[in-house]
Amino acid sequence: MSKTRSPKSTEVTASRDYDVVVVGAGPVGLVAALLLAKQGISVLLLEKERSIFPLPRAAHIDHEIMRIFQSINVADEVASSSEVSTRYEFLNVSGDVLMRFDTGRAHALSGWPPSNMIHQPSIEQVLRARVAACDFVDARFGAAYRDHETSGEVITVHFDTHGKASKTYCRFLIGCDGANSAVRANAGLSLVDLGFSERWLVIDTKVIDSSRLPPHNLQICDPERPTTSVRMGAGRHRWEFMLKAEENEDEVSAPASVANLLSGWDVDGAVELERTATYTFEAKIANQWMQDGVVIAGDAAHLMPPFAGQGLCSGIRDVENLTWKLGAILAGRADKSLLSSYQTEREPHVRAMIDLAVMMGKVVCVTDPEAALARDKNLIETRRANGDASGAIPNPTLVTGLLQANSQIAGELFPQFTHQKKRSDDVFGPGAWLIGESDGIDRNTLRAAGIGVPSLASFSAMVSQWLDDKGYSSVLIRPDRVIFGGGNAAELVTAYVEGLYQEARATTR
Repeated sequence: MSKTRSPKSTEVTASRDYDVVVVGAGPVGLVAALLLAKQGISVLLLEKERSIFPLPRAAHIDHEIMRIFQSINVADEVASSSEVSTRYEFLNVSGDVLMRFDTGRAHALSGWPPSNMIHQPSIEQVLRARVAACDFVDARFGAAYRDHETSGEVITVHFDTHGKASKTYCRFLIGCDGANSAVRANAGLSLVDLGFSERWLVIDTKVIDSSRLPPHNLQICDPERPTTSVRMGAGRHRWEFMLKAEENEDEVSAPASVANLLSGWDVDGAVELERTATYTFEAKIANQWMQDGVVIAGDAAHLMPPFAGQGLCSGIRDVENLTWKLGAILAGRADKSLLSSYQTEREPHVRAMIDLAVMMGKVVCVTDPEAALARDKNLIETRRANGDASGAIPNPTLVTGLLQANSQIAGELFPQFTHQKKRSDDVFGPGAWLIGESDGIDRNTLRAAGIGVPSLASFSAMVSQWLDDKGYSSVLIRPDRVIFGGGNAAELVTAYVEGLYQEARATTR
């Protein structure tokens, strides 16, 4: 399909209608569509619901997600409805600190605050507005994906719009349709249960008087009733209460029960109830993320408890990793085999985030009083032995996939620099970057591989210092801002181009 026309044109090709069909217009699907569109890829976005679900769900995004939002020109709008979180504490019933994560307000590696509390409907509104203004995305709200079939390089997608059956053709299909993904089921893919399942009551409120609320995000590790308290964006606050085995979900959700649960927080008049819902927090991951041009991402590919705040982050990282590879394949810069690196690269990090979330959940969800005392003693002694040091959520680092072999820096995120209110990503532009010495590199080779040599402008001194600190003359940065490797520029370019066409040659760093 031509990359120069809009899919809203009346032109129809013989082979397919769209380059990519994305099913599901939650944040992950919307971001996927926008990341594809900025590469000139035609997208059909299918969402069965006509309007945004008005109540909160996800509550947290980190600095890397803000950087991805920046790349699709929505970061400042998202930030305006978000609240920076500076501390996350796990307390026992006596108020002793068991674990603490100090994130602060200083910009992290990606050039944004490390921890940001959000209001998901507000973010979806911003993303939908951006999609509506994008010529390369044909968004169909109220259109329910039904099934698909694959024939060679063409996927036929069947969907219903207001009861009318329709079909379209595409090269790739991305399922961003959540935990009960129909795309995943129709592709014959399944989730593997990793052995964590707990029922929780979620209470979302609108804030009237923030001065009466806890200033930081909290996990109250009370064996009688494990409890979460988190500040959210757009003037919201959330509490979560773990259900006991014998408790009935409807009874616990009743107004009198909700009022009783909140009474211990003394917030009568400080908040207004917005909604209650019961969820089962689970840990699951797909055994396979792709089948014949059909790919799954976000909750369709993995589920994790919310304790690390990495569920939505992981889904958006998925599509950041996936979409630039689809762009390279569709532009003829890479072989389709490059897609095998999607699961290879993303699954280890997702599993690490699931493990972290489950570890946190196992700290919180102890209901035996004696076991809780033993937990408290162990964690308090560990903190004292470490000088009461704060923990940290690790930055995502790739350990295998499209990376330069034997490069210590490969797989790390390349930092975003800021200078006089400018951000380096905005100045350097999209695509892959060759930074540092590039003399003698054939510019046609770079252009064919989608590699730019950005003008460092006012960031020159900062980048040069970073290169000196790392001990490299040049680095090659992938379009998802992951460092491919460092060293001799010609060798970097050769290895990267070979990796695009034969991902199997790229090895563990």
